[in-house]
Amino acid sequence: MISVRELTKEFVRDGKPFLAVDSVSFEVQPGTVYGLLGPNGAGKTTTMRMILGLMPSDSGYAEVDGFQTSSKSDEVKRRVGFVSATAGIYQWLSGRETLGFFCNIYGLDDQQTSQRIQSVVEMLGCEEFIDQRCGTLSTGQKQRINLARALVHDPPVLLLDEPTLGLDVVSSQIVFEYINAIKDLGKSVILCTHRLEQAENICDQFGLINQGRMAHEGTLAELQSQFGKQTLVEMFLEIIDKKKTSLGA
Repeated sequence: MISVRELTKEFVRDGKPFLAVDSVSFEVQPGTVYGLLGPNGAGKTTTMRMILGLMPSDSGYAEVDGFQTSSKSDEVKRRVGFVSATAGIYQWLSGRETLGFFCNIYGLDDQQTSQRIQSVVEMLGCEEFIDQRCGTLSTGQKQRINLARALVHDPPVLLLDEPTLGLDVVSSQIVFEYINAIKDLGKSVILCTHRLEQAENICDQFGLINQGRMAHEGTLAELQSQFGKQTLVEMFLEIIDKKKTSLGA
């Protein structure tokens, strides 16, 4: 389970402090996909980095599987698989060598490594290219190796930050099928994406962040009631319009 409580992060921009994340709180239960959504610059990626322990919070805390990132960041990292659009893979290693390398980092023995690699390769349909050097793979194939890398140590929590950015329709569909599969395994998933139509179909809960604050939270039906809108696209447009109004645009 993921628990976020009053998580806050302040930065300085143009010599002035501003709250990138302002007292954000939410929970993600096992077997749940939580869509953390919002306009660019809303604070989503900063929140994900604080949950993972890559960035310290100024106040509040994030907890993963009972471990707080502020005091047990190594334990948190062992329990999290993280995927982002910018995460690279080793170009000179094959997909299998890449997965074996990460299994070694997580302390899996040879038998566990073989079993886990076989499991994620079958799940993601990587059989045809798993032994190719990663530098020769297409963008979609590389992202499937990246997804396999995040899942190979069988973590209870997945953090997915724009996992389909730059992918074509077919590759994006594979990623979302993967998310459904790991949800069925009982894992807690946080998904940040701009593919809002897909998010509507795959996420169980939503947290809509705007200007660093949690503006709205709930199921799709609950958000539809709050906004009086049917789709996440319409809700986003309303959020962005209000942001422009508040800035005097």
